[in-house]
Amino acid sequence: MILTIEDKQFDSKEIMQLYPAVVIKTGYEEETTQVSLAWIDTEAKGKVEIVGYGVFIHLKDERKDSFIFDTREAMDIAIAKIATQLK
Repeated sequence: MILTIEDKQFDSKEIMQLYPAVVIKTGYEEETTQVSLAWIDTEAKGKVEIVGYGVFIHLKDERKDSFIFDTREAMDIAIAKIATQLK
């Protein structure tokens, strides 16, 4: 099955991981890292600077792709489109 995210296509058999996450600043220069949505919702309220929301893909050939959105709502729309394709 071919999965389309934004304008990119992926063979679902090649996907090792597909997950949403929040990109935050680490506090060291312009460095960022990914954290879970659950952590942001429960532990980090007001404690970190959110850079964006993303859908991240790790492929079997060790390639990685990421799709970053300005808002959680935009990311949720992208996730809904992915979920529709997986049905």
